Amino acid sequence: MIVWLNGTYGAGKTTTARLLKDALPARLFDSEHIGYLLRGIIGDLPHHDFKEWDPWRGLTIETARQVLAYTGGTLVIPQTVLQHQYWTELTDGFTKADIPLRAFTLHTDADTFRHRVDHDTDEPTARQWRLDHRDTYETALTTWMRDATHLIDTTHRTPDQVAAHIKALLTQ
Repeated sequence: MIVWLNGTYGAGKTTTARLLKDALPARLFDSEHIGYLLRGIIGDLPHHDFKEWDPWRGLTIETARQVLAYTGGTLVIPQTVLQHQYWTELTDGFTKADIPLRAFTLHTDADTFRHRVDHDTDEPTARQWRLDHRDTYETALTTWMRDATHLIDTTHRTPDQVAAHIKALLTQ
């Protein structure tokens, strides 16, 4: 099974994923590493985000398939995907590979989001990137993300509470 944590940048996906890794238990699959790999190979091609590259989506699906075939169990993937077309390609690929997918969107209100981004010590250089993509996230949330994933408001929840909530939802 894949537990995908979607949502705006800085919403707590990575922190929640680390907690779920131990709580479920699961393996953490940070698909950004595929993007880093591809940047070294095709980074000279015009792009704004590595998720635009067909190979990123294909390799994310295939890596998940092969890892789960090899290890079994659950993968937690904390990755923001704001483009419906890319999300559909990923979910269709997991379905074709016969991999169950439980998708959650971690959401926080705009003020809490701004506070978290401004005070992030893990990736302070990502501040402007996160701020620049909030409007795109809001559009995705209202046009497709609410229907395609289970929305979890993290505004007044700690990461431990969010992880416990997701774990409870997974066992229902």
